[in-house]
Amino acid sequence: MEAVMGRRIHLLPVLCLAASALMASMGAAAGEEAVPTAQELRRGFSVSHDQSYSQFQPVLADPTGVFALGFLRVNSTMLDLAVLHLPSAFPLWRAILDRPTPWSAAASLSFDGGLALTDRAANEVLWSASASGDRAVLLNTSNLQIQSGSSADAVVVWQSFDHPSETIVQGQNFTSAAALHTVDRRFAMRLGSNYFALYVEPPPGAAAAMYFKHTALQAKAQIVAGGGPTYARVEPDGFLAMYQKEGPPADVLSFDTFNRGVRALRRMTLETDGNLRAYYWDANATRWALDYTAITDPCELPTTCGAYSVCAQPSGRCACVANATDGSGCAAASGGGLCGTTGGEVGGLYQAVRRQGVEPVNKELLVFEHAASATECEERCERNCSCWGAVYSDGAGYCYLMDYPAQLLVEGDERKTGYFKVRSVEEEAEGGGGGGRRASRVKAALLAIGISAVVAAAAFGAYRVWERRRTTSADARRQIMGAADDGLSPGPYKNLGSFSSVELTNSFRR
Repeated sequence: MEAVMGRRIHLLPVLCLAASALMASMGAAAGEEAVPTAQELRRGFSVSHDQSYSQFQPVLADPTGVFALGFLRVNSTMLDLAVLHLPSAFPLWRAILDRPTPWSAAASLSFDGGLALTDRAANEVLWSASASGDRAVLLNTSNLQIQSGSSADAVVVWQSFDHPSETIVQGQNFTSAAALHTVDRRFAMRLGSNYFALYVEPPPGAAAAMYFKHTALQAKAQIVAGGGPTYARVEPDGFLAMYQKEGPPADVLSFDTFNRGVRALRRMTLETDGNLRAYYWDANATRWALDYTAITDPCELPTTCGAYSVCAQPSGRCACVANATDGSGCAAASGGGLCGTTGGEVGGLYQAVRRQGVEPVNKELLVFEHAASATECEERCERNCSCWGAVYSDGAGYCYLMDYPAQLLVEGDERKTGYFKVRSVEEEAEGGGGGGRRASRVKAALLAIGISAVVAAAAFGAYRVWERRRTTSADARRQIMGAADDGLSPGPYKNLGSFSSVELTNSFRR
């Protein structure tokens, strides 16, 4: 990459001017000058987060001025440490802090052999690159390195290229020891022995759902079993190559500009919709030009319809597997597991939903078995506490099993039958398992007690009203009886029982 950047030296003045303008514009106050950034951090270095910067506070710059390491504002309110491509203000690498941290946090970045981002107010390390180096530098490839030894024979003891966030850039080796994650951590890209794949990250108690896979063997590549790990790399000529060793690539995934002679800074990013896309930096248009899209069918994207939904091809129209009765939409892909506390048996933590005419859009990536009928397929999933759903194809006799909450379903013919486990909302809210059931029983008991108390209070109130009315009537009767009976002392109302109803009536008539 250094050689490539060297051949593009004529662009550096333009890029440096653009970078300087951008860094100045990121300051909060009008007319405020950007703080000069270092090109090397030595032991004992420390800098505090300055909240007056509106979006990005640069700390360390690469020699060309195209990239900078600094404090980045994420999603308007949150703080992260990032390497920014300054002309586009795009983060090519993020530290991904141990906990969400607001932009207003009293954070500081220090270097003492390793890098550490600390919340001073909480006395807590938010992120660290543990190493024992002499300096931290940012290369013109956007690679942040911690080096030891002299500059002439420096040894790299840590580098950001080994710890990508959601992006890899050209010249960066992507290995099975790393993974790309979307900003919200919902989706991931991982490298296998001879493939790379995209996954829906699982809720607790479920497996990851693979929804895209590119295998080197699809291009008749020769990956030697036991010949060492594979790795992938974005190449400047416009393709993603898979290697098992240096030399000719074992597989080539071409971008749109492959063989068109476009040489520019390239990146591949796993984006928040779950799609994998490649771009190159068009310096003339000052934009990232789209160069590759892994998934073009909207129904193959997990974000198009979500969990427990069916997608209609090619429109991308969505419908719930089961009609919702509360207007809240389809069920969520909640976790918690389906296994009981003993014996690995399925607990009563879900409701079963059945649907005709559906099939998994990623069925080629699922485990399947032969089954004699839809009933047999359903029973296999029902007995298996790690199975979240099954789809039976009557024509082929295949039973596709899903070890994740049902999603990525598309409309199929009526010979395909789906059986899906939907986790109980009440159990999920209470934490699932026996504890959830006990909590539900306690809630029911408390509700019954509450209802009883309300009923008792209402009855007592009605009795008090009746008692006051009865007392008033008795007093009136005693006064009338005393006047008609020559001064008979009025006693309690029960003592008037010797008077017949006729006598009382006649007394009132007088």
